[in-house]
Amino acid sequence: MNSPLISVVMITYGHEDFIEKSIEGVLAQIFDGNIELIISDDCSPDKTRHLVEKFISNHPNGRWIKYIRHEENKGAVPNFIWSLKQAEGEYIALCEGDDYWTDPFKLQKQIDFLGKQEDYVICFHKVKVLKQNREILDDHITNIPKNYEVRKTLAENSNYIHTPSVVFKNMHLDEIDSIEFQNTPIGDYFLYLLLTIHGKIGYIPEVMAVYRHGVGIFSSLGTLKSIEANLLLYTNLYSIEVQNEIKDIFYLKIKQCLQQLENEITNLQTENSKYKTILKSNRYRFVDRFFSFIGR
Repeated sequence: MNSPLISVVMITYGHEDFIEKSIEGVLAQIFDGNIELIISDDCSPDKTRHLVEKFISNHPNGRWIKYIRHEENKGAVPNFIWSLKQAEGEYIALCEGDDYWTDPFKLQKQIDFLGKQEDYVICFHKVKVLKQNREILDDHITNIPKNYEVRKTLAENSNYIHTPSVVFKNMHLDEIDSIEFQNTPIGDYFLYLLLTIHGKIGYIPEVMAVYRHGVGIFSSLGTLKSIEANLLLYTNLYSIEVQNEIKDIFYLKIKQCLQQLENEITNLQTENSKYKTILKSNRYRFVDRFFSFIGR
């Protein structure tokens, strides 16, 4: 196959119930250019490998697939980073192994947009949301803010971009190898903030994918774990950020997370006291180290 114009990055772990629909949505694309589909299997303990190999052998576009199964589990974000580094295309699209695309012209529309807009580096679109009871709804999870195109809005509002809706220019970012990226618990949002240093965010108001809610790692976390994940996310973003205006936004986000964490620990008054003690000691050790580092 000639060099791809676009690389589709699909990370997967334990998605045997979903990944066939994910792959079908990619292989059904009608596109003026070569596509590679990088499926990075993080040592799934299920039939994922068998299902992928069937597509490679039997589907007319099976040759698009580059399948890798890691011998040891890397973790979601390290696997994501590893996969991004394998992408050879001028553009990269994202679709995790539990989401799927519904429009066969999705890639063509997004690359046409980015190709005509030199000052844009990333493009996303509307999605439907699939609940665990199989009900498909309009997106009730995110609200697209005014001025969604600019990086400051993305930093202020957290993530309003669903992963299966994303196509971006392959910038070959040096920051992808940073310890901060390796340690963040939320890789897609971290990536978008790196990309938007170099340009704006585009949006196509068409539904072209389905996001499966409540299946991914982050969406299934409890309240306490979600707060801790956000705290780690914003700390790593703060550490790598060079623009003071954005750095101040992350600092305020960190303070909010700390207050939420404090409130959540207080709400555990009726829980096991040993568990509370461990939580609180870990919380203060982490926080003291952070504020000592930044001198605030």
